[in-house]
Amino acid sequence: MQICVFLSAADLDDRYTAPAREFAKLIGAGGHTLVWGGSETGLMKVVADGVRASGGRLVGVSVEFMRSVARADADELVIAPDLATRKALLLARVDAIVVLPGGLGTLDEVTEILELRKHGLHAKPVVLLNIAGFYDGLSLQLRRMDGEGFLPVPLDDLLFVAPDGAAALAYLEGQCSS
Repeated sequence: MQICVFLSAADLDDRYTAPAREFAKLIGAGGHTLVWGGSETGLMKVVADGVRASGGRLVGVSVEFMRSVARADADELVIAPDLATRKALLLARVDAIVVLPGGLGTLDEVTEILELRKHGLHAKPVVLLNIAGFYDGLSLQLRRMDGEGFLPVPLDDLLFVAPDGAAALAYLEGQCSS
């Protein structure tokens, strides 16, 4: 399975890095490929290192203005001209999407992916990996949107919120094998 992971390029503390590292090990040990933003910094580096150390393959999809922080030893590195193209390339290359803690870029990515799924433009499973309760607020807002009729598709059809990496991967394996 080719798994896109949206996440931060910032250096974060162990509350975020330890669970992210564990999830990365599961990806690699499962023989899966990580498709990510290609950065050699922050949480992106932690996950790429964990996947690589566990025998997984790395496909980076970076963007021209971030070329200087792209991971040189990725099995494949694609440089997109802009962020919109980068997101389209990431989605086109994968079987599933997992969202780890991140900032505005990650929020942009997950909302676009959910919007595209809502309109039936892709049917790839999307998982929020809720490390340290990071996505509690977003989950609450999405549930409110769903409950008050703002989503034409039930939220549970768009997104799975996983408490840990094992639950996220188990969900994806169930979704992608059927």
